[in-house]
Amino acid sequence: MPAETRNKSLLTQNPVCSTALLRLPLILTCTLLALTGLQPVKSLAQSSRGDDEVVRVSTDLLLFPIRIRDKRGQAVQGLKQSDLAVKDKDQVTAGLYFAPGADRVALVFALDQSGSLREIISQQRDAALALFGRFSDRSSIAVLRFAEAPSVVAPFGRDSAAARAAFSFAAGTNRRTAIFDAAAKALQMFDDLPRVRSERHIVVLISDGLDNASQTKASAVIDAALNKRVSFYVIHLPLFEPRAGRLAVRSPSKGFRELAQQTGGKYFLVGNADAALKLDRNNDLTPVFQAIEEDLKSQYLLGFYISETARDGRRHRFSLSLVPSGVEYSVGRFGYSRTHDFFVNLPRNVTKIPS
Repeated sequence: MPAETRNKSLLTQNPVCSTALLRLPLILTCTLLALTGLQPVKSLAQSSRGDDEVVRVSTDLLLFPIRIRDKRGQAVQGLKQSDLAVKDKDQVTAGLYFAPGADRVALVFALDQSGSLREIISQQRDAALALFGRFSDRSSIAVLRFAEAPSVVAPFGRDSAAARAAFSFAAGTNRRTAIFDAAAKALQMFDDLPRVRSERHIVVLISDGLDNASQTKASAVIDAALNKRVSFYVIHLPLFEPRAGRLAVRSPSKGFRELAQQTGGKYFLVGNADAALKLDRNNDLTPVFQAIEEDLKSQYLLGFYISETARDGRRHRFSLSLVPSGVEYSVGRFGYSRTHDFFVNLPRNVTKIPS
């Protein structure tokens, strides 16, 4: 395949490989950036718990949410594993996992309770919970609220009653907001969940985008999200400021958009200056939540089983291409291409001799 049609760099210093499930010692690199040590990736295999797909350690499995589109930019449905072609001259892959859609999710709503957002967010409770209700009854939901500091007000559960109550709250009394600290806290909430192969981990972050209190850098949150295979969907309810004689959206803090764009989620800007002039803050987020649902259900989950032969201390490359013509796919922060290259570098197995 000509070089211009290939994505030459996958799994970089903000590792897409970190969308892999859990952690065993695994290092992935790309051709264009220096070798980077990544968080260990625990490998998984299905246990006997049937539909729950709770997994136990037995074989290396790297998992990636991917988007597939046609020439018109439309999502492609109905692809099967036979539509994938792996080129692996070193034979370091032992098989593929390929599943459509996102039926089961673990979903955190991270709600900015500073200033005037309280009323807007409270009005969106039913629309937000409707999003959760469109996934299987094996899904779970949690709610975190934040102003200067984050607070978990509804831990993960399958009953939405606690989440419903968490959408009603008093506005924060201070003017300081720590968006990225809250995003980091949301990531920590996933740590104690059982690991399920087909479950997607999602954060829906609703905020005005102005961070003036975080101790955590946006780049660190993005790296952690990639490492934990968590995607952020960011809903921006903007503030406005006069600019060149008219109202304009006040630019969000650096990293706010990127939190969505670089973790496999999407960024939504809601509202306009006309509504602000009319003091109309009753933005209906139903279309946004529907777009999130459609995006999640249009994705695929791609996995590679990594062979023990890869544990030789050497750097190996393999690639995956789409067989049907006119379609291409994206992984994480990387753009669309018919083919993506993957690299794996596992430490050499060392056999200990009993003394």
